[in-house]
Amino acid sequence: MRQTKNVLLAVIATGIMAFSGVLIETAMNVTFTNLMSEFSLSMSDVQWVTTIYLLMIAITVPVSGVLIKNFSVKQLFLLANLLFLTGVVLNFWSPDFFILLFGRVLQGIATGIALPLMFHIILSEAPLAQRGLMMGIGTLTTAIAPAIGPTYGGFITTHLSWHEIYLFLIPLLLLSLVLGLLNIVHVKQKITEKIDLLNFIFLALTFIGILAFFSQLGTLLGWILLAVGLLSAGLFYNRNKKTSHPLLNFQLFSHHVFTKLLFSFLVYQFLLLGISFILPNYIQIVHGQNSAVAGLAMFPGAMIGAVLAPISGKVLDSVGPKKPLLAGTLLALIGFFLLTVFLWFKPSIPWLIVGHVLFQMGLGFSYSNFITAAMNQLPEQLHNDGNALFNTLQQFTGGLATAIVAAIITLFQNSEPNFAHGTQVGASFAGVLLTVILAISFATIVSLRKTKLK
Repeated sequence: MRQTKNVLLAVIATGIMAFSGVLIETAMNVTFTNLMSEFSLSMSDVQWVTTIYLLMIAITVPVSGVLIKNFSVKQLFLLANLLFLTGVVLNFWSPDFFILLFGRVLQGIATGIALPLMFHIILSEAPLAQRGLMMGIGTLTTAIAPAIGPTYGGFITTHLSWHEIYLFLIPLLLLSLVLGLLNIVHVKQKITEKIDLLNFIFLALTFIGILAFFSQLGTLLGWILLAVGLLSAGLFYNRNKKTSHPLLNFQLFSHHVFTKLLFSFLVYQFLLLGISFILPNYIQIVHGQNSAVAGLAMFPGAMIGAVLAPISGKVLDSVGPKKPLLAGTLLALIGFFLLTVFLWFKPSIPWLIVGHVLFQMGLGFSYSNFITAAMNQLPEQLHNDGNALFNTLQQFTGGLATAIVAAIITLFQNSEPNFAHGTQVGASFAGVLLTVILAISFATIVSLRKTKLK
């Protein structure tokens, strides 16, 4: 009983950092109109507040597998916590956009270490019978943040300023530090692997080049960045498959059921980050509301999704993954389709909330279960590799979604004489794109209905 309690508290300690990162990410989404005005930025520029954070996670996570083998969990936890605290202090002080982005870089590195640690603790220490529940609790720490984040960010920005969003996170990170020190065991590790620095550089250039391309659409620099990203991707793939210690194990894609579940999970991540960008800006620019109203509009759906996360884990433990995955994805598809229709016709804000709530209900019943079901398809010795692949692609997909959605909306804002109308049309087109992608994901899950899932 004592061991299970310690594992849970260790999961919570690492989860608080992930929670803090997502909290700031979603809290800052409702401040984008303020940042655009304060720093004279376009929407495609200001989205880097979110994208650079997700980019740093995506770059850091693949190295985490090597770090976990070379350093103790406790050492890595302390490093992550101190980096995060430093980033938060910098962002509270930040007098310009560059310092703000640098603080986000430190937070991204910290979260890129903390996320794999959380899942490593669950997969290596939690009993198999409780793994679904533990995964649900672990996911809850990040799932509940989008529920609180927009409301928190909107309230703080309306009554104080966006700087204070970071100030009030310091006590939370100190709590994480105390829990980690008390419940994460220090086990000395022998140096067993070295980081392939050249391959790491190729991976970083791949992600940076592709994501930066979308903020430079239609320019020569944009095409150069894309070329660098694609060339680096080819170099990374060739070098990665030849090394005995790859940063990302592409052999996992030979497990076809795992691959389909991973794809559907990434679609959810794409939609989750996409709609978290679209709705707050749509409500502020198209409906003319302040950041507090935009934050409150996101609260019901995100809270429902968060509450359902641990419940869905228990359902998976009881009836298996197929039913919650199918039912959840279908409900999410219905909700997102309605939400897209509402974006087109500009109804009152409660209708937007209805569509968002239905989508989040479906997501709550299946989001964390995609992770659990996919990891259960792999032999235990491949769990760390699967964990690294999931977390890396999750963050890159989130950054890609934010960059693409921002680029689409900016394109229509610049092409329409009326800024608000351009925002509405751009958000609507982005919604159609996201709905089509979710429909493809649903078809993928349906194709697994006769497959035996562990």
